[in-house]
Amino acid sequence: MKAQPLTVTSAARRRSAANDTSVSNPCLSCGACCAHFRVSFYCGEIAGEGGGTVPAELVTQVSPLRGCMKGTEYGGQRCVALRGELGKEGIHCGIYEQRPSPCREFPAWFEDGSPNPDCQRLRKAIGLPPLPSHEGDDGLHPTTNPPRRGDVAA
Repeated sequence: MKAQPLTVTSAARRRSAANDTSVSNPCLSCGACCAHFRVSFYCGEIAGEGGGTVPAELVTQVSPLRGCMKGTEYGGQRCVALRGELGKEGIHCGIYEQRPSPCREFPAWFEDGSPNPDCQRLRKAIGLPPLPSHEGDDGLHPTTNPPRRGDVAA
């Protein structure tokens, strides 16, 4: 049997695995939410004896059971973990794998394909174009949500 070259269709070229970081992720050229919202979370997420992952030196305790990322204590200020320039390619979280739950759960798009209005408003405020709506999951519009049961990585 003679091997034949694999023909890649344009649809196959467009689709990427949900965990492929090379996919055009709008968060990697924005960062507006990281410089606007107070990032507050349960103290059990702070690294230490409780088993959390968020580095303690980057957290301000705001109540007995709540902490927030330094720099975001009052909102409208930049998170200490944000690296790069707002609205520029390459902006990113310096502790992405250790980020707290509010950061993990903030979607650029909702499950119905509509863009998050908070994301749209903040993008506009820093001069970025709005995100388009999209129909269903075409693999081109990543969110910050973790994989769900039934998700398949290529």
